[in-house]
Amino acid sequence: MKDDVTTDLACKELVEIITDYLEGTLPERDRARFDAHILTCPPCREYVAEMRTTLQLTGRLTVDSISSSARDELLRAYRRMKDSST
Repeated sequence: MKDDVTTDLACKELVEIITDYLEGTLPERDRARFDAHILTCPPCREYVAEMRTTLQLTGRLTVDSISSSARDELLRAYRRMKDSST
């Protein structure tokens, strides 16, 4: 029987828990599985790097740093998306 730490992590599961991983809130056992997976899966390793970069870049955005026209367009797009899902 495999130990929980060595139980393989599927790519789909990695995508589902990446936020917890990047925020440092993933339980130690799951973090170990996550780390083991990205060592052997280049696409997931690239995905993690892209998510880190995205978070770093978007973390710099503030309401004041976005032009009013861009903000309005984003709000319209969000409302269209929300309306289409209901």
